Amino acid sequence: MDSMRDMLRKNLGRSLETLPTADRLTAAWPVACGKAMAARGEIVGFENGVVEVQVENALWLDQMRSMGAVLERELAKIAGVKIAGIHFEVKKVQLEKRV
Repeated sequence: MDSMRDMLRKNLGRSLETLPTADRLTAAWPVACGKAMAARGEIVGFENGVVEVQVENALWLDQMRSMGAVLERELAKIAGVKIAGIHFEVKKVQLEKRV
């Protein structure tokens, strides 16, 4: 018997089927990695099967990289998208120009 979490993931996956790939990945991200981690990383692209994720800082970068295989598998399963890998990088901070 499926756990409640597995059942919810399957239902989410079915509801995402009609969305564009980028939207499916974005919607699946918090479910795949959890609320706390999702708040520290943002999917910013998907090209040639590679998901691009910008991460809040170096500590979260290390955490997400260490969980990369699990995140890739869960994200692919929930979003229903074939993923060749996830590339994580620290989000670049842009400084405002003062005039």
